[in-house]
Amino acid sequence: MSGGRSRAIDIAFVGAGLASGLCAYRLSQTRPELSVALFESGAAVGGNHTWSFHDGDLTAAEHEWLKPFVTSRWEGNEVRFPDRRRRMATGYASVSSDRFRKVLEGQLGDAITTGAEVERIEPRRLRLCGGQEIAAGCVVDGRGHRPSDHLRLGFQKFLGQEIDLEEPHRLLNPIIMDATVTQADGYRFVYVLPLSPTRLLVEDTYYADGPDLQEDRLRKAIADYLDAHGWRASKILREERGVLPIAIDGDIEAFWNEKDGVPAIGLAAGLFHPTTGYSLPDAVRLADRLAAMPDLSAEAVFAETRRHAVATWKARGFFRMLNRLLFFAGVSSKRYRILQHFYRLPDPVIARFYAARLTLPDKARILTGKPPVPFGNAIRVLARHRLTGELA
Repeated sequence: MSGGRSRAIDIAFVGAGLASGLCAYRLSQTRPELSVALFESGAAVGGNHTWSFHDGDLTAAEHEWLKPFVTSRWEGNEVRFPDRRRRMATGYASVSSDRFRKVLEGQLGDAITTGAEVERIEPRRLRLCGGQEIAAGCVVDGRGHRPSDHLRLGFQKFLGQEIDLEEPHRLLNPIIMDATVTQADGYRFVYVLPLSPTRLLVEDTYYADGPDLQEDRLRKAIADYLDAHGWRASKILREERGVLPIAIDGDIEAFWNEKDGVPAIGLAAGLFHPTTGYSLPDAVRLADRLAAMPDLSAEAVFAETRRHAVATWKARGFFRMLNRLLFFAGVSSKRYRILQHFYRLPDPVIARFYAARLTLPDKARILTGKPPVPFGNAIRVLARHRLTGELA
């Protein structure tokens, strides 16, 4: 176990993923008088991930303080469907785990403890698996998504490979959804980030009913995608994989009642875009909220994180309704039609969708036009699942 500190801990984050790392970084930046600590069970903070976001997801001030973490930026992005191909003139950016780790280590130093397997957390105390107990003014759970009887979820699962190619790929912007591929295991698309003229991150991705990953099949699918585009791999640099929650329905108050007064952030708090699974914008916003709190006691932080997470969940019921249509209203091999239909809309509407800031006229435009799923099926799905946030 590595890490060390010389003074009492004001706020301790358990799990050093995206949300914990950004909150700890922002607090150490803006509140240097505080003692902030990160406890990570793995060998390094940040894991092995790529986090992305659209320009419109963040304010100018948020963009500014996040800037050290950003590894790649593009002027636009595109989507591809069987009956629609579209380029959006909205910026897109990514954060790699390597950059994330370097920035955090540079800012926090020995306030980071790795190899710290946590057995139990309480609002002001955590116990490591070896029996050591650590006290703090506030302990925050940032260990990611865990199953709950109070949330009904679908899954966005993927395997990605960062690949060096023999020749330039000639892509200028990311392909955030290429659904021209054969549909399988729900809604399938390939996600492509051009990281350099000869380097790509290619992820085979599924909106599926279950979380299981058949990794060998996904590796073959990536190889087939490269072949179809005439790209020849010279070296596979790394792999990443993930299973992200997609919100279908739930009782957010009961979900938070399970936490016994322990503040939670990120996926552990239910803070992610219900439809896309993107979590960076929510993590950035919460980091600023914590940094602005005059009282960082366990009670105050729990009350604020709960209030913010519950309000955010309740404000996003429209997205959960769309997810129910996506997962239940049509044949799984035709789920792509819902997203294909959505991408007929103007760039500003699409940007507000990704930022989870849809207006009432936006919502009306999304639901109008030729239905991408049978009308009767849609009515039955919406009648069967309440929109109150409670389980059906």
